[in-house]
Amino acid sequence: MAVLKRIRIFTTEDVSSHKHAGSCWVTLRGKVYDVTPFIPDHPGGEDIILKHGGADVEDIMRDKDVHDHSDAAYEMLEEYMIGRLGTEATIVNDAAWEATNDFKPEDTDSAEDFAKTQFLDLRQPLLWQMWHANFSKSYYLKQVHQPRHLKHSARLFGPNILELCTRTVWYVVPLIWLPIAINLFARSMLQFSGPIPHFWNDPLYPFYNVSSLTMNALSKTLPCFFLGNLIWTLLEYGMHRFLFHIDDLLPDKPIFLTLHFLLHGIHHYMPMDRLRLVMPPVLFATLQAPFTRLAYILFPTSVANGIISGAFTFYAVYDCMHYALHHTRLPAYMQEMKKYHLAHHYKNFELGFGVTSKIWDYVFNTVLPV
Repeated sequence: MAVLKRIRIFTTEDVSSHKHAGSCWVTLRGKVYDVTPFIPDHPGGEDIILKHGGADVEDIMRDKDVHDHSDAAYEMLEEYMIGRLGTEATIVNDAAWEATNDFKPEDTDSAEDFAKTQFLDLRQPLLWQMWHANFSKSYYLKQVHQPRHLKHSARLFGPNILELCTRTVWYVVPLIWLPIAINLFARSMLQFSGPIPHFWNDPLYPFYNVSSLTMNALSKTLPCFFLGNLIWTLLEYGMHRFLFHIDDLLPDKPIFLTLHFLLHGIHHYMPMDRLRLVMPPVLFATLQAPFTRLAYILFPTSVANGIISGAFTFYAVYDCMHYALHHTRLPAYMQEMKKYHLAHHYKNFELGFGVTSKIWDYVFNTVLPV
């Protein structure tokens, strides 16, 4: 698919950070200009440009008492145009917003949305557009946190085989990860009783040695399992806050914006997409690898397997609950968490990182009032 190179889009924050002699930008009628090379040649002197650097200059250019500008001056300014100002964000941070248990947002008009924002065209595969991004990081972060809604899943890839790898129905998570968690739990119990074959030598060993499981081993594995539950809640919070929302540290390059979009940005951009609410198995397998490896380094294998089984079990609970928070009528506690989590999407994405509970939001002072 061919992507036409579009004019680069900036925010007012982008422009306001360029207001010195080394880099001086101004705006006029929605366009952005880098007038740095023109500063020494400005007939009215350098000071007047630097005084209005990083700001809009329409009023000052019209003020004949300060410095008269001819039609030729406006034509010359066009030579320094580097982009335009994007549409301001309007949805998130609405203090009056509140999710109801039957919350169902209106669908986005894809053509109207693209015509207005020139951000991403929801009628076309999104990944290729991100890779050829024509917008600044500041504009990307403003737009990606403004939710859009479609009746169907927006395409990431053109080829169907690649597109299928990005979509996951919610029940795939327990189908894959709960059997693994059960296997690890049983292995932990057996290992507390004595040595057993390595997983890769005999993956199903625990299942045909159930009779060897003892209450004594269970009493040792259960604390490890519950520790794994607790560790998962901390990992859930930590990854959500410091990895998925690495916004401030994100380099302003298309490759990093694309990675951010694939990892979590698309979920904030399309938060009600039923097929992108749980992690694809390959993504979770990649994310869990360093943590499980660390567990085997820090603890004896029997303890590590118990901890990992607890973490995997709570991960399955987390992803299923995440889906339910977006798309299911819920009992009292989960209804409260639904309001809390949807407020993270529609009210303030810089707070409220807990999904299964608010415990670590309270500990780290990131509770989102709802």
